[in-house]
Amino acid sequence: MKTAILSMISIVATVFIFTSCNDKLDVLQAYDFSVSTMPVQKRIKQGETAEIRLQLHKSGNYKEAEFYIGYFQFDGVGTLKMDDGTVFLPNDTYPLKKETFRLYYTSHCTDQQAIDITVYDNFGQRYDLSFSFQNDSDKESK
Repeated sequence: MKTAILSMISIVATVFIFTSCNDKLDVLQAYDFSVSTMPVQKRIKQGETAEIRLQLHKSGNYKEAEFYIGYFQFDGVGTLKMDDGTVFLPNDTYPLKKETFRLYYTSHCTDQQAIDITVYDNFGQRYDLSFSFQNDSDKESK
């Protein structure tokens, strides 16, 4: 009986050892990333531009990784521009070529304004940021 149990344990261990290993090299391509920002002003006047300073942080560096940026404005009216002069259209995506970059949001109304910015990579990972601006008209400050 002991011999049968030891034989069975030996067979199971052998099967486990030979089936759990493979000779393929696992290459990680999709590394986690995040985006940080410096503090952004909360109040804005019509015609005023707010600067948004951003930094892309990657947990690894895969040379085939590509990053993209886009935004959606769900409150108010304004424009968003990249530091290289590219004016973003809402719901469109643009290649992100730098890890440190600036965006410029210009208000075109006297209402509350809110935008969502999404940075994503070619592996389907994404990072979302939200910004909101309160109206800072002269009427409210008097």
